[in-house]
Amino acid sequence: MRKTAFIFPGQGSQYVGMGRELAENFSAAAEVFSKADKVLKKSISYYCFEGPEEKLKDTVITQPAVLTVSMAVFELLKGEGIEPDYVAGHSLGEYTALVASGAMDFEDALKLVVKRAQWMSEAVPAGEGAMAAVIGLDAEKVEKICSEASNEGVVEPANYNCPGQIVVSGHTRAVHKAMELAKEAGAKRAVLLPVSGPFHSKLMKPVEEKLKKALENVEIRKPKYEFLANVTASFTASPQEIKNLLIKQVSSPVLWQKIIENLINIKVNVFVEVGPGKVLSGLVKRIDRNVTILNVEDEKSFSSVRDFLKE
Repeated sequence: MRKTAFIFPGQGSQYVGMGRELAENFSAAAEVFSKADKVLKKSISYYCFEGPEEKLKDTVITQPAVLTVSMAVFELLKGEGIEPDYVAGHSLGEYTALVASGAMDFEDALKLVVKRAQWMSEAVPAGEGAMAAVIGLDAEKVEKICSEASNEGVVEPANYNCPGQIVVSGHTRAVHKAMELAKEAGAKRAVLLPVSGPFHSKLMKPVEEKLKKALENVEIRKPKYEFLANVTASFTASPQEIKNLLIKQVSSPVLWQKIIENLINIKVNVFVEVGPGKVLSGLVKRIDRNVTILNVEDEKSFSSVRDFLKE
């Protein structure tokens, strides 16, 4: 029996040209872009389709852009009668998962992620925060390294992505120290990520209060699909709990590996990455090669996934 989870990418999956083919060929996708442009009072679709890359990398553009492309893809799948049993999103992707499941309005999510991006960018002065991916060490080792490097400042695990891939986040000096220690401990690689701040670390705490205030004016409903949260890696359907977890999410680690393992434990055997890139597909592959992993981001992938899921 097929059990399907839709997984939604976060920041870092963006690329110039994303979504253009879908908007040109499918009116349902074009409508999503047009709505996003209206809500944000700027052409987010232009940045998606034409770039430039520098602009698309700006957090305040990236977050609504990835959300919009992912929702355009979701609407196409839904229009074909293809819906998931479960949803989850990586960091920013959590907002897309909530919109897709009817728990949050697209318009509210767009406005919210722009504010969230601004607040995250402002939380730590430019250059003072960083993130790095540590490849080839287990979680326990990385946690120990963070604790050893913390005499240089805050540094802690931010994303538990898959076995042997953990992202650390914090003060720039402390992150560099952790990278050095990781290499000494036998890490295959420790690489700085091209991000503008130390996301998912306690340095993002100042954002929580602002998000809390903004979320007071946003209606959250019970999700239509089973939804797993980043902060706990567990299911939640309570609107109030979802709000609380979205607030905590900015300064807490993303438990991505645990989310995927929990889905596999309940016999989910098809994962569809809905939105730009194949970052999450790669992570799922490293967690379990026995499940079916698909991604939809353009006309070709949409056609093949549609045909596979409608069999």
